[in-house]
Amino acid sequence: MEQMTVNDVVKAAKGRLLCGDKNLPLLHISIDSRNVNEGDLFVPLIGEHSDAHAYLGQALSLGAAAVLTSEHDQMEDTHAWIRVEDTKKALQAVGAYYRDRLTLPLVGITGSVGKTTTREMIGAALSAGYRVYKTPKNLNSQVGVPLTLSEITPEDEIGVLELGMSMAGEMTVIAGIARVDAAVITNVGITHIEQLGSRENIYREKLAIQDGMREDGILFLNGDDPLLGQTKARGGRRTIYFGTGENSDYRAEDIRLEEGYPVFTAVCGSDRIPVRLGVMGRHNVVNAMAALAVADAYQVPLAAAAKALEAFEGFQNRQEKYERNGITIIDDTYNASPVSMLAELEVLESMKQASRRIAVLADMKELGPDGAAYHRQIGEWLSVHPPDMLFTLGELAGEIEAAAVKGGRTLVRYHFDQEDREGLYEKLVSVLKPGDCVMLKGSNSMKLGEVASRLVEYESGVDSPGKTGTVAAE
Repeated sequence: MEQMTVNDVVKAAKGRLLCGDKNLPLLHISIDSRNVNEGDLFVPLIGEHSDAHAYLGQALSLGAAAVLTSEHDQMEDTHAWIRVEDTKKALQAVGAYYRDRLTLPLVGITGSVGKTTTREMIGAALSAGYRVYKTPKNLNSQVGVPLTLSEITPEDEIGVLELGMSMAGEMTVIAGIARVDAAVITNVGITHIEQLGSRENIYREKLAIQDGMREDGILFLNGDDPLLGQTKARGGRRTIYFGTGENSDYRAEDIRLEEGYPVFTAVCGSDRIPVRLGVMGRHNVVNAMAALAVADAYQVPLAAAAKALEAFEGFQNRQEKYERNGITIIDDTYNASPVSMLAELEVLESMKQASRRIAVLADMKELGPDGAAYHRQIGEWLSVHPPDMLFTLGELAGEIEAAAVKGGRTLVRYHFDQEDREGLYEKLVSVLKPGDCVMLKGSNSMKLGEVASRLVEYESGVDSPGKTGTVAAE
């Protein structure tokens, strides 16, 4: 935080200073007492299973200069204690207060899938013309966005913020804090449909990113999405479409995959720019077009933006590619939806130089009552585009396997119960040989990333499999 004092926090949160120096400067905000640094403001959040007020003493002992509290009315201490009614709402108020001080433009990103990748790609494209601040890690929630805003400095020239939601009304809260100058909606899918009930509800929730947007702001929409492609920005704001169709202002043409990597021509008005991405999958073409559209709107030369975009190679557990002992490992285990899983399977299919293509798929979560049907759709695709081997982990992923062999198709396959990651790992290691390409994909909660990490370590000569394991189906 820049030039924020205890008194600023008191004013922002409409709190009451119980003790301490009101003029004391504060350097950062922390919500984890284990990671508090000297000069921090510690905010004790109350969760479903814990109350961080229990760690106020620990935070102060590690150097916190001030703390919020909703459980104390009197205090005598050399540290600053600020009484508020609700610590979470107070954190949000401090984030909004800090936002008022910022003068750099902020671009907000939301969508059912691809938010983080699009955030990073937009940041890469904008870096050809600006010093870019991006949401760190996954701080995109009602709690994360105030923390994200508080770390922007005067040296930053443009901000790219990821805004996430999982329940009704959440985006309105987040958008009201961030108050972005421009917003990008990547797509409207079925992630979080359990909480929101329908795709139409998800669509309405995503559009709430416009709440608090500047009157002259820009809304960037995926023109390929059946709902977003028919949508206009509120209040007469400018609408820009990106995608692959003729209805998009920024569109990709001549798309092909070369060993999983997209190669295409970006058409932006009269400009035609050749692009080869450093991240895999046809779905990233649309993400790249979003990045080029935003870069162009902020006067970054498109050729320079495209070059910067090509240098982006992804990040942990999101399409990380490893070459180990002649084996190609594609780790895309951070999360999964039907759209992203099909896209990743298309990447696997495009790996023409591989002697064998091996798919390792785990459950996709939060798909509501139709979850089994969505998994069967993946299996039906595999029945037409079969890999050389199929590994599945979890009950829902078993639906993928069943649909993949429906009609009597022969497919080498292995199925494992959700907790039997060890068995999956050991069998996988036992069958791999040089020339293979193995792709791992599933929801983060399935912990398939642990298998991917061990596989990379094993093929690097670091790890070794155990001596026991079970094959659930073969």
